Amino acid sequence: MSPIASYRRLFALAGPLFVVTAFLGRLPLAMSQMGALLLVSSATGSYAAGGLAAGTLAVANAVCSPVAGALADRVGQRPVVLVQSVVGGLALAALVLLASAGSTTSLLVASAGLAGAFMPQIGPLARARWRPITHGSGAHQPRLVEAAFSYEGAADEASFVLGPALLGTLVAVAAPGAGLLTAAALLLVFGVWFALHPTATLTHAARHEGHATGRLLTPVFVVLLLAQLLIGVVFGSVQTGTTVLATAAGEAGGAGLVHAVLGIGSVIAGLAIAALPERVTYATRVLVTAGALLVLGLPLLWVDSLRSLVLVVLVLGFAVAPYMISNFTLGERAVPVTRVGAAMTLLAAATGLGYALGSATAGRLADASGHTAAFAVTVSAGAAALVLAAVAQPLLRSVVRHPTGAPATPSLDAVG
Repeated sequence: MSPIASYRRLFALAGPLFVVTAFLGRLPLAMSQMGALLLVSSATGSYAAGGLAAGTLAVANAVCSPVAGALADRVGQRPVVLVQSVVGGLALAALVLLASAGSTTSLLVASAGLAGAFMPQIGPLARARWRPITHGSGAHQPRLVEAAFSYEGAADEASFVLGPALLGTLVAVAAPGAGLLTAAALLLVFGVWFALHPTATLTHAARHEGHATGRLLTPVFVVLLLAQLLIGVVFGSVQTGTTVLATAAGEAGGAGLVHAVLGIGSVIAGLAIAALPERVTYATRVLVTAGALLVLGLPLLWVDSLRSLVLVVLVLGFAVAPYMISNFTLGERAVPVTRVGAAMTLLAAATGLGYALGSATAGRLADASGHTAAFAVTVSAGAAALVLAAVAQPLLRSVVRHPTGAPATPSLDAVG
């Protein structure tokens, strides 16, 4: 089955509303961190306060989203995502109202933390739905699930390009709080819609039919968590280095656009990876793309202008989505079918923690030595990813196509 045929079959099985809802539902997460930074900085006149609010939101989400994923595995995605979407959306709106009312920094930070704690990880939870959605596809199911994960990787990257761009436009033409109010509205509409979509019942139905048990944090899954932590370091350090270089060039506003270029290349590669033949195993893909992260990241150490940086970042992006898609696919296969929601959200949380680590480390080095030192963190993360992938090849190759003990799961038609 060709990639185009696979994508057509996927979208026919799930329905176009699922695809649209799952994509728009993940935009609030992509908008919220930068939105909190801009809003609180504007309201308090302090970038430190804005950074604290944004950081609190990010950490709260990284800590709480795996808990929500595990709970969704137990009781079903519908009630969990519904509560998350409503509380998270209202918390974002409350943050804007509190900022407008001149509330204290501590209250603004607490509101941002509440929003982050309840922000649903739509992308990882959507990944958990694809295997039961494609149940009944016969021999085509493995290829369809692989194509689904390729699409989800590209959709995540696209959301982190479109989300900040939409936020920046709204802030520029309206007010600092306009972006977060829009994110709140998107979450209350599309987050709730994602929760109520018929596919929400599939993963819970699969749990009741299954007998799979076992540990989540196996050695192979820990390797995948470390791999995602490292790609998060790449994201954080690239964004920091880009900001430093753009600011030094007197074009601070261009930093966001340059970073978005990373996502453009990643989206293209993410969609194209579905064309790879099945004989190219995911363990091999992790190894090759980790090597690409290192090789394609090396030119960052010599860039001295935004023009050259755009080209390097665009090319580097072609390694990002394939690396992440391979990790998430292996993660889905490496855990019991009853723990997929928790696994996907844990991998996403590791990425977020890596972003914070990469951004903080690159920022400290950049203060002392400029943008090249920040990009050295990117290259180091690529090297670490390659070493990890090479050492862990036996573990990664041990992951079978289907999770051990995976039960037959009901089709979408069965839930109406």
